[in-house]
Amino acid sequence: MFLKNINKFSKEKAVLVIPLDWGLGHATRCIPLIQHLQSRGFKVIVGAEGKVKSLLQHEFQQLTFLELPGYRVHYSKNQQLLPLTLLLQVPKVLATIYWEHQWLKKAARQFDIQAIFSDNRFGLFHSFIPTVFITHQLAIKTGNSFTERMARNINYKFIRKFSHCWVPDFEGTINMAGELSHPQILPPNLQYIGGLSRFTKEEIPVKSGLLILLSGPEPQRTIFEQILLKQIGSYNGQIIFVRGLPGDFEELSPMTSNPQLKIVNHMAADKLAEAISGAEWVISRSGYTTVMDLIKLRQKAILVPTPAQPEQEYLADYLHQQKYFFVAAQHNFRLSSALEEAASFPYNLPAFEMDLYKKKIDQFVDSL
Repeated sequence: MFLKNINKFSKEKAVLVIPLDWGLGHATRCIPLIQHLQSRGFKVIVGAEGKVKSLLQHEFQQLTFLELPGYRVHYSKNQQLLPLTLLLQVPKVLATIYWEHQWLKKAARQFDIQAIFSDNRFGLFHSFIPTVFITHQLAIKTGNSFTERMARNINYKFIRKFSHCWVPDFEGTINMAGELSHPQILPPNLQYIGGLSRFTKEEIPVKSGLLILLSGPEPQRTIFEQILLKQIGSYNGQIIFVRGLPGDFEELSPMTSNPQLKIVNHMAADKLAEAISGAEWVISRSGYTTVMDLIKLRQKAILVPTPAQPEQEYLADYLHQQKYFFVAAQHNFRLSSALEEAASFPYNLPAFEMDLYKKKIDQFVDSL
């Protein structure tokens, strides 16, 4: 149930921000969006549940949160069964899209919403309120050209219902996501807004140690964690191991005999930025939000895409070809070999304008 009209006597304009619950990347890339909206004097209301809600509540303790169920997509341990597993969940997702659209109509009236920002949630368009759909996946990779065309048509059908489509990437051939954000056919309401990262770069003269940054859906998060825990005992140096489980910030007891190992379930944004900037090497998934954070901090990394996620596999391959990051596969991952090969990899990361999104947000809110 909604809270009673909290904006009735407030001079602040209220905006609604709702990230997808498919991993935590959609939530973390909404952090700089929320921060800049707040700096412009807007009252930000967030719709979320579960881990997404927990993460954003820690970063923004004074925000109003509305309980909104996510799509709750789950994966299969068997990669061959993954397409079927996802296909069987399509009716549930479509039902949730319909339900969240009805939910939005009520929330918009209740809180006098002036604008809506949806990070990959398809049902949050509105007939009378400016709406922004945020996505880097204009092209949806499936591994099959026929299903990719079908997915694109469905994707664009929903995107056209929104006032604007914001892509967190850069226009032109020098960009961060390749064909994902620059397909041959583009939606008519598209605008590239530059990268979205919550971090601020700080110069650290001496870098040391290894930062392992896990993320993404189960069961692959746990599978990769177990692979790494069996191998990090041989690493000679400090290791910070972030398990990617928000809600618990306490340091855990080491799962190996390595005395230089620090394990945490989750890190606040400021601590994580410090850990990334201070590490000699970062090992992480090739989720797009993680990639944007690494680019913002100009950090060398070894990317290990989540198996059977064509988007991550394509993105990792693209970034490797562009010489932005070194990439290794999970199925035969060897820590020592990956570090040795990454040390000789010719990293060549362009200097992207990572605060461009602020100008784009300003242009949008000035039009409200």
